[in-house]
Amino acid sequence: MIFNIPLLTALIAIVAAQTLKIPINLLTKRTLDLKIAVSTGGMPSSHSAAVCSLAASIGLADGFHSSMFALAVLFSVITMYDAMGIRRHAGTHATILNRIIRLFPAHSKELQEEGTLKEMLGHRPIEVCAGAVLGVVIGLLMN
Repeated sequence: MIFNIPLLTALIAIVAAQTLKIPINLLTKRTLDLKIAVSTGGMPSSHSAAVCSLAASIGLADGFHSSMFALAVLFSVITMYDAMGIRRHAGTHATILNRIIRLFPAHSKELQEEGTLKEMLGHRPIEVCAGAVLGVVIGLLMN
């Protein structure tokens, strides 16, 4: 496993993207939040970084005409589409539901005891693109 360069590249891309979220959040929101390094959502997308670094690494190792590269690219597209689509919309739904819970506290005591729903689940397109670029760069550097 340690000699599997595509796998190692993807894992490094995840760690790099998650780590970069801390200074980016500090610059954009002026708050130091270390928990963001282990959360979903945010800039850059670690999912995009992982799958794009994996695809780049496979392309460089097996050739850009190989079946493995085609599989990795398709996997990347589906993952990034999901991050911008379903997961992002689920986060929007969580935001709306949390607002409803706060508006009707008498009727939602049971829901409030459960805690609020996590709102930052998916990514904006710019976050996915930034993760993809980071991933490709890491894939190129690792090979």
